[in-house]
Amino acid sequence: MPVAPTREDTWLVTLSLDGRDLGVWDTVSGGELDSDEAKYRPGGMAPEVSLGGTTTIGNLTVGRNLDSLRDWPLIKWLAGRVGKGRGTIGVTPLDIDGARAGDPLTYGGTLKTVTRPDIDSTGTDAAMLELEFTCDGSVA
Repeated sequence: MPVAPTREDTWLVTLSLDGRDLGVWDTVSGGELDSDEAKYRPGGMAPEVSLGGTTTIGNLTVGRNLDSLRDWPLIKWLAGRVGKGRGTIGVTPLDIDGARAGDPLTYGGTLKTVTRPDIDSTGTDAAMLELEFTCDGSVA
């Protein structure tokens, strides 16, 4: 059986917010699929029965190295969209040559947090812009 292992760097992450294309992002975390747990214990000491539960999607955070020409002018606009801006995040697998290797997962949700880069006069790390979204109840 053929295999197609992947790496963390073989993904395409895209974002649009309120219909505005915000391009490609470098990192994505969260968005885990989970469910509430419901169990029932029948009478007569019968074994416990799992009833399943409603599904939830964890918050999803995208990040990228802040480009002062591309991203800094967006900061105030993004700040004004917190708590109400509607985002669509696409996560698409790529093959080792950078070609699409499958259909994207598409998450939708509301912009919750805008985090500008940390500032340190002695630091040399990449300055990251991060946006956190509370996700709707399904992944397409």
